[in-house]
Amino acid sequence: MDISIFGAAPDTGNMGVSALCYATLYNLSLCEPEIRYTVFDHVKGSSTETITISDRKELSFTRMGAVNSRRFYRLDNLLLIRFLSILGIKENSILKTIISSDAVLDISGGDSFSDIYGIRRFNTIILPKKIALENNCPLVLLPQTYGPFNSRKAFNVASKIVKGARLAWARDWRSFQVLKKLLGSSFDPGKHKCGVDVAFGLPAVKPQRVDKQLASFLDSDKECIGINISGLIYNNPAMAKKDFNFIANYNKVVFSLIRYFLKETECNICLVSHVITPVGHFESDLDACMKVFEALSAQEKKRVHVVQAFDNPCEVKWVIGQLDWFCGTRMHAAIAALSSGVPTAAISYSPKTIGVFESCGQGEHVADPVSSNDDQVVEMLWNSWLKRKKAKEIIEKRLVEIKEMMRAQFLEIIDNL
Repeated sequence: MDISIFGAAPDTGNMGVSALCYATLYNLSLCEPEIRYTVFDHVKGSSTETITISDRKELSFTRMGAVNSRRFYRLDNLLLIRFLSILGIKENSILKTIISSDAVLDISGGDSFSDIYGIRRFNTIILPKKIALENNCPLVLLPQTYGPFNSRKAFNVASKIVKGARLAWARDWRSFQVLKKLLGSSFDPGKHKCGVDVAFGLPAVKPQRVDKQLASFLDSDKECIGINISGLIYNNPAMAKKDFNFIANYNKVVFSLIRYFLKETECNICLVSHVITPVGHFESDLDACMKVFEALSAQEKKRVHVVQAFDNPCEVKWVIGQLDWFCGTRMHAAIAALSSGVPTAAISYSPKTIGVFESCGQGEHVADPVSSNDDQVVEMLWNSWLKRKKAKEIIEKRLVEIKEMMRAQFLEIIDNL
């Protein structure tokens, strides 16, 4: 069986998207070991790659570049590929791969099937789906968030796509309601499902090397917490206010939270990156973490550590899984914690967060900077810390159900291909 996978490129520097790639490959392989995979990314050409998914499993797959570029003439340009397809010219190698697939699986980066990130990003997300549908390739929309949609046009485009898919899964109950709205009278409970984010099924792998400071914190008798700082928001606070309608000042919240923990507890604090981009890039979590660390006093720095960057999401998950409490802004940083049974809070910048947290019985642990001021966000996060023992009990019980749902949804996907 040949499967093409879109929306889970392992070359973005976003460990959340890489987690979706690794978890999809891993869980599909558990259900059907003989599948041949092509994962579409952003690098020119094609190559074979082998990745370590768990301590006992390596997986090989083909990587093939396919991009939404302004250079229309590029043979890996999705716009050109769609144009050739419409004209009936099928000689393009990428188009051949898609057409010859038994199915196209698309996960839209988990939460990018929306126009809130701009029309260009939306077009990038929908192009592979359109190409698959227009060439009668079975399209499976893996568990993801649908919407929000700011424009009626984007809603209508998304509606047509989900109606044409062989299967469409939402990753939480709230998003499932959006999926149903997109489908309208075309909703079919046999094809349209509410599942769980595939990153819940990502194994954790201990890194071969752990820096001395991190090892010291993890080995200490003192509790150790983690804070994921989003470079997307921290590095551009004006954008957070304009695009996400923040009332709270995210940067001030981060400092207030760190200093509150340093004052009121004996905890050590790990600053954890989940998007690793080149130095100076506006989305770099690592840049944001370093800026925060450098602004701390010498005394404060003794109990705060910037965790090294990892390029394997399984290793990042292992680190997060060792912590006693975690606060994530990036959705999949939070999922890495939740799926490891770690009491977790979130600073939410979109509706996607609350749905996933509710699926774990943790809705009260989501702080909303859109409706809350600085002090209110910090207070909510502090209360999450105080409730960590009860939260852990609820998460661990819920994870048993989530793991069963994870296996069931992949078995159902395989059965329908």
